[in-house]
Amino acid sequence: MGDGNLFHYSLITLFLITPPTIISLLFLIAPYGKHHRPGWGPTIPPPLAWFFMESPTVWLSLLLFPRGQNHRDPRAIVLILVFLLHYLHRTVIYPLKLLFASPIQKRSAGGFPVSVALMAFVFNLLNAYLQSRWVSEYADFNEDRWFWWRCAAGMVVFGGGMATNIWSDNLLTGLKRSGGGYKIPRGGLFEWVSCPNYLGEIAEWLGWALMTWSWAGLGFFVYTCANLVPRAWANHKWYVAKFGEDYPKNRKAVIPFIF
Repeated sequence: MGDGNLFHYSLITLFLITPPTIISLLFLIAPYGKHHRPGWGPTIPPPLAWFFMESPTVWLSLLLFPRGQNHRDPRAIVLILVFLLHYLHRTVIYPLKLLFASPIQKRSAGGFPVSVALMAFVFNLLNAYLQSRWVSEYADFNEDRWFWWRCAAGMVVFGGGMATNIWSDNLLTGLKRSGGGYKIPRGGLFEWVSCPNYLGEIAEWLGWALMTWSWAGLGFFVYTCANLVPRAWANHKWYVAKFGEDYPKNRKAVIPFIF
């Protein structure tokens, strides 16, 4: 199978797995973090799990990008750097934050199912291939007169989303570091939604879809929504059940004022 056919079928696969993902997550809560429960096989420490499952987006992208015909084009370089910016943080910095957020005696404890990490690893292989190959090989930048305008707009959305995602994650890891069990997050967008970290990531890939203006970028954005919106709803219900009347009534799950 040639690379063109591989890219074509991989793109179709991305869209085909999106409906089953959202349907399954509406009925089955991802078993990690506050939703951790037995029955999913062996577990590994969460920092190691995050490093493992997110890593293909870095090493595979770096491996594939130089092989594309666009690899010297400034527009392609800008796009791949934006993509790598998120995933270098998610692969390296975020696991380190998790590592040092937990009390020393818990750092070696398990908690993240290997089965879930493997599924995420496979998805990231698929997605890293699609995004890096589209940018480096299949994007026709010479026919895209609006690239820089659209890229600038997309970067604003992406940057705002990434800042929101990182700020929210920092607040959550800070609460974990303080000990004493789960607490109600407060401040910033937490006053409006239970999962601003998910809202920020959704905004990032909306910005990416705008920057790339491609089926690959759109597919990734749609899949991100299918993955994160149900998980945000599960987290919101968990907060309400745990804290009851103390939990702010005006908070939505992930989209302010709406859901």
